Amino acid sequence: MPAAQNRAALERAVANFNNMAHRERYLDLYDAKLAFYGVGPGPMDLEGTGQFYRGLWAAFPDGQLTIDDVVTEGEKLACRFAFPATHRGDFLGIPPTGKRITLAGNTILRFANGKCVERWNNADMLGLLQQLGAVPTPGRPAA
Repeated sequence: MPAAQNRAALERAVANFNNMAHRERYLDLYDAKLAFYGVGPGPMDLEGTGQFYRGLWAAFPDGQLTIDDVVTEGEKLACRFAFPATHRGDFLGIPPTGKRITLAGNTILRFANGKCVERWNNADMLGLLQQLGAVPTPGRPAA
């Protein structure tokens, strides 16, 4: 049963993520003692995770999260995700470009008592920077 509960928790979180009026509720997925790996050097806590997502939502306000290929095993859940969005605000020091992007990645979440306590994230940040024109794509002229 925990695997089904964890999947349901993720589905609720994604529904909140994709509803601009409830985006902050996305963070309810995470435990107060969260350790989130893969977004910066070392793990982020819940406060840092909130800051990261608020910055992401400000830079890509129309972004929607899709989840594919969910696999559960005990207290862990793994999935692929995609985040298509339009770059409308500053992101990592890159001013708004108006470009349409899709950030793709994979993530593993470990749950305890219905909350994510650890998350390991692997997203195509190089591809995102290339889509924004901040990094050249090999074999293509710079934007």
